[in-house]
Formats: sequence, structure tokens, C-alpha cells
Amino acid sequence: MAVKKGDLVHAIREKLENSLEAKASDSRFPPYLFETKGEVVDLRGDYALIKFGQVPTPNIWLRVDQVETVK
Repeated sequence: MAVKKGDLVHAIREKLENSLEAKASDSRFPPYLFETKGEVVDLRGDYALIKFGQVPTPNIWLRVDQVETVK
């Protein structure tokens, strides 16, 4: 199922760890990426801009295959 604007998602730990993005920066990801719901606010190619509103953090770009929709 394709991710679209407005979807609620969370990161998939297995796909985010050991990814190119993890190797390019700090690989210690905060727990809220996996435990809370984020909203897709924009899509560009293979990436989704996700806003996590339960904690005061900046929006984050993740590949669409690194997230899954939640209810």
C-alpha cells in the first residue's frame, strides 16, 4: 500500500537501522520514531516528510519503504 499525504505512520526499525541514512549520520534513532504516530506532510520521490507531533522535534525525511501506516 502506498503512503500518501495525511497518513499516520511510524518507522520500521529493521529497515531504518543499517540503512544508508543510518550509516551517514548518528545511527542511534530516538524511540519516538518507532513508538509514536507521525503524519506524512509531503512526498518527494521515494521520500516522505514526517511530522511527529507528540514530541517537540523537527520534521524528518524518511524513505517510504522505511515507514508503515498505523491506525
